[in-house]
Amino acid sequence: MKPSPILIPESEYVLTAMRSQGAGGQNVNKVSSAIHLRFDIRASSLSLPHQLRLMALRDSRITAEGVLIIKAQQHRSQELNKQDAIERLHALVNSVAKAPEIRRPTRPTLGSQKRRLASKSQRGEIKANRTRLGYGKIEAD
Repeated sequence: MKPSPILIPESEYVLTAMRSQGAGGQNVNKVSSAIHLRFDIRASSLSLPHQLRLMALRDSRITAEGVLIIKAQQHRSQELNKQDAIERLHALVNSVAKAPEIRRPTRPTLGSQKRRLASKSQRGEIKANRTRLGYGKIEAD
């Protein structure tokens, strides 16, 4: 069963328009089409387990204060960049919606142990056959 997606209300994040970086000519120099989305994880309506899992992510977009900053500047229009930033926020929040399953260690089966040992002994035989016969051996008279 897949958990229902978490939707974040617009009041919990702040969108700021600014000029994009990089090439683009006059459009980049005149139009503020890039969007910075700031989302305070700790002050959000997310449940505590969701907040902790978000904070535990090793994501460079999350500051030490618990603020997620997403910069969207792929599109030429401000509206498309807003949609992109909001979609990326929802994708990140929904990626931690389900708690990770706890791994229960298992033992190797008897068959897999035997196959492993057989391949090791076969490999040893191959290496043993590489020596020249009678070379380097001291035989007792």
